[in-house]
Amino acid sequence: MANAQCACGALRLMLSEPPQLTALCHCFACQRRTGAPFSANAFYSIDCVEISGTSTEFIRTAETGRKVRMHFCPTCGSTVYWKADASPSWIGVAVGSFANPAFAPPAISVFEQSKHKWVQLDETVEHFQGLPVGQY
Repeated sequence: MANAQCACGALRLMLSEPPQLTALCHCFACQRRTGAPFSANAFYSIDCVEISGTSTEFIRTAETGRKVRMHFCPTCGSTVYWKADASPSWIGVAVGSFANPAFAPPAISVFEQSKHKWVQLDETVEHFQGLPVGQY
């Protein structure tokens, strides 16, 4: 069982299964959401997640026109999780919210078309210029 939480601890997730996918995303929306050059994301089956605490929802429209519902703590502002209309059976969780340096490394890196040139990733990560279609 893994636990994720916001910076102040008011918004928490308990996850009873390992992630189905861990990925880095270099899209501009993730850069703005995290304040970093990329986001580190873990994706879980929605059925294995127990959420406690209150979140504020920000709905972003993706380039595809589908909605992404970001949930952040109204007290400290940490984005902890999100749900995408494109993948209704998954919940995305910010890897940093686990505060666990031993967390599963990313399998893929997406939207590298907007990756900062100085970010270097090794060959164990599968690279995509955009979003992989039909693979994940």
